Amino acid sequence: MKVLFIGGTGTISLAISKALIHKGVELYIVNRGNRNEALGDEGVTYITCDIHDEEKLSSLIENMFFDVVADFIAFEPSHLERDHRLFKNKTKQFIFISSASAYQKPLSDYRVNEGTPLSNPNWAYSRNKIACEAYLMDLYRYEGFPVTIVRPSHTYGNQSIPISIKGHQGSWQVVRRMLEGKPVIIHGDGTALWTMTHTTDFAKGFVGLMGNIHAIGEAVQITSDETLTWNQIYQAIADALGVKLKAFHVASEFLAECSDYDFGGSLLGDKAHSVVFDNSKLKRLVPEFVATTRFDQGIKMTIEHYLENKTLQKQDPEFDAWCDRIIEAMEQAKNSVIL
Repeated sequence: MKVLFIGGTGTISLAISKALIHKGVELYIVNRGNRNEALGDEGVTYITCDIHDEEKLSSLIENMFFDVVADFIAFEPSHLERDHRLFKNKTKQFIFISSASAYQKPLSDYRVNEGTPLSNPNWAYSRNKIACEAYLMDLYRYEGFPVTIVRPSHTYGNQSIPISIKGHQGSWQVVRRMLEGKPVIIHGDGTALWTMTHTTDFAKGFVGLMGNIHAIGEAVQITSDETLTWNQIYQAIADALGVKLKAFHVASEFLAECSDYDFGGSLLGDKAHSVVFDNSKLKRLVPEFVATTRFDQGIKMTIEHYLENKTLQKQDPEFDAWCDRIIEAMEQAKNSVIL
């Protein structure tokens, strides 16, 4: 199988790339000349080009044909219009990575499958993904463009500590607060249901859809079957660190109003809602799919990797100070009404 990835070294795509290399797949990755140390050069052919330089990439792949092309970094319809021009006669399957955040918010049923309506008034990111899906499905219906849409939910690996409240520099500052014995903010009362999927499990499902004739024209979600509350998620992170969790619960609406961290989208448009994923369709298309990495096991590996790699430990004093201000404001409000 000959495969081309646009963005093959991110949180999700890196695990897929590794799985394909292990299987001996002929893998091509489009990037601007960077090399991911975790992936290396062996088993990968890099096409050095900025994906936005359509003319150059078109010339570089002029005489090439791929069994599968997957775009991991398309976020709006114009990106896919470009992809269609580049690959409409050059692949048997085009895979677009959408998002489970595109599903209806608020949900009319907490059980989510591919038939759940797509509607998210709270998050522009999700609305753009919905528009991307609509564009591609029209291409499939009217031109036969061989589209498969994949909807991941919260997928994590060694490069990503999965939490709900973080600053612009990522998750490390929350981990540091835990290590320092400081309270960490959890949205709502922490009892909303959520699903975490390890990248290696996601890769199993994704690879099973590649070259799968039954996946053409379909949208498929790939998640674990494990359901957790946000309290359990944060507790598992604290346990992996070997520290006591000091949870401080704050209403999602309040957090969205009191920051510039786009919590209006990521919370009110996503993580503040309980979701339980029904992966029956994936298991029908990929019968061998089983998510085997339990969250408390996977997060231990992630935490160990972070503690061993100083480059991942990006401090964020601005976010740290914001957390302190939120907590102080909530405590003051509570004290002001206590008689």
